Amino acid sequence: MKASAAEQRTLLDLADLDAEIAKTAHSRKHLPEDAELADLATKLDAARDDVAASRVAVDDLTVVYERFDRELTGMADHVARDKASIESGATGHKAITELQRELESLERRRDALEGEMLELMEQQEATSTEADRAEATLLTLTEKELDLVAKRDAAAETVDARSADLAERRAALAATIDADLVGVYEKLRQRGQVGAGLVQARRCGACRMELDPRTLSRIAAADEDEVLRCEECGAIMIRTDHSGLPGQGRPRE
Repeated sequence: MKASAAEQRTLLDLADLDAEIAKTAHSRKHLPEDAELADLATKLDAARDDVAASRVAVDDLTVVYERFDRELTGMADHVARDKASIESGATGHKAITELQRELESLERRRDALEGEMLELMEQQEATSTEADRAEATLLTLTEKELDLVAKRDAAAETVDARSADLAERRAALAATIDADLVGVYEKLRQRGQVGAGLVQARRCGACRMELDPRTLSRIAAADEDEVLRCEECGAIMIRTDHSGLPGQGRPRE
């Protein structure tokens, strides 16, 4: 295959663009904000679990408190009835004695229940405080998530614009190169290989293999418009004055 030396060298610019496009595509798939959002999602799940658990705990204590409150109310009604019976004068001595014992038992139970209610109220206060803390944490994390999503979307938009610009520049550059030459280059890339590499310091720029003297002599003897391929990786080898070929000056390292 024949192609002007200038067109062959343009392949290096195309390869540079393709490398930049690949780098940009990788960065689009691995935005830092996406990693932060993934980590934040775990924290949000834990925060939601904490909120749900704290709400259940508050509700459970409320149920117990309401039961205690109903029992105290019923007890107060019972005490009032017993006292009314005693004070009515219509109750016999034996019945009054039983009522007085019952009142003493009710008062002991009331005192014990009131003590339990005080402890329960302390638990309710602590549990409500924990529920408030859990909900505040969830709110903070949710706000952070919204902020990160906005930043991620902005970063993605920037990368997408960069990708579009690179694609446009690549299409324009590829159109200036011989179609057959670009075709060979593209087939190599489709197979996951480097399409073209600069011969420099006696190495193929695509696979970095050192070229033996025989190969270097063959490259040096070839016409400048001849398209040469690396025997190792198949990439198109681009020659310049600094390729370190026989007959050229000392190559720049």
